[in-house]
Amino acid sequence: MTLLDLDSPRWRDFVASQPSARIFHHPEWARLLADCYGYPARAIALTMRGAAVTAGLPVIDVSGRIGGRRWVSLPFTDSCPLIADDSSDDLVAALRDVARDARLDVLELRGPLPTHAAVQSHTAFVRHELPLSLESRVMWEGFRKNHRRSVRDAEKAGVRIVRGSSAADLDIFYRLHLRTRRRLGVPIQPRRFFALLLERIIQRGLGFMLIAYAESVPVAAAIFTAWNGTVTYKYGARDERFPKLDASHLIFWTAIQCASDEGHRTFDFGRSDLQQTNLRAFKSGWGAHEEQLAYSWIARSPIRPSTNRLEKVMGVVIRNSTPWVCRAIGEALYKYAA
Repeated sequence: MTLLDLDSPRWRDFVASQPSARIFHHPEWARLLADCYGYPARAIALTMRGAAVTAGLPVIDVSGRIGGRRWVSLPFTDSCPLIADDSSDDLVAALRDVARDARLDVLELRGPLPTHAAVQSHTAFVRHELPLSLESRVMWEGFRKNHRRSVRDAEKAGVRIVRGSSAADLDIFYRLHLRTRRRLGVPIQPRRFFALLLERIIQRGLGFMLIAYAESVPVAAAIFTAWNGTVTYKYGARDERFPKLDASHLIFWTAIQCASDEGHRTFDFGRSDLQQTNLRAFKSGWGAHEEQLAYSWIARSPIRPSTNRLEKVMGVVIRNSTPWVCRAIGEALYKYAA
């Protein structure tokens, strides 16, 4: 294994050549995270005779006083499995050597690794994927009846979906997203993150934003990435004062149609916690297949699951405070949630 710069032509060419690569393997995604949160980023690459890359993954160094020396592939990312021409125990051995040579306490992968004595694994999440068809009717018939009814209700109510790519559109999304995160009791990402997302992903054709309007009022919005045959749902928001409009259902149906029309093969609904039964049911209702999502660690000591006590306390504070508190906590602390 060798370490490469994210902008290395060898790394970029390898990622572009891999059918299984997702937007999270794209150098622009890791670079966005590194620039936003101030962490060093690079790519771990297995090379053949020092030339062609045959396997690898992007990593970000999130080392700190708490947690020791730690590299993650990738923080703030649902899934970023190792991409390789062939999977074997040799890859695990190579990653173990990287962790040893870099004197890491933890090398974390947001994806599975082959069973190996050096690997710890845990499955606390699932993901949902929908194979896309060029015929909208075929996909429509695979949706749950409640989902189809909600889409029709939104259309009858006059909800319209606008595809956005401007700073003004991002402002609309951010206001809705802040409202949603506060309601959920979760800190919002720093404002600069979304500015970089607009510049590096949406405006470079690697994703898109959809905003739902009831007359002139924005009532829901979502951001999707789109690259290498896969559209991935990343961030969503809605104004809870308009629940009967079913605007979010119409956003997803529009996004699925756009993904199909633009020739993508897969629609990825993203990660869900095992305990999020309502969210999992919502995603399954689009005909998406649910599969387990395992994370892997090569570490010096056993990995202990988080108790989430601090998150619970923070959630109470955020839900019972002004939106400014949600934003302030995110600006100050979000980078440490890697």
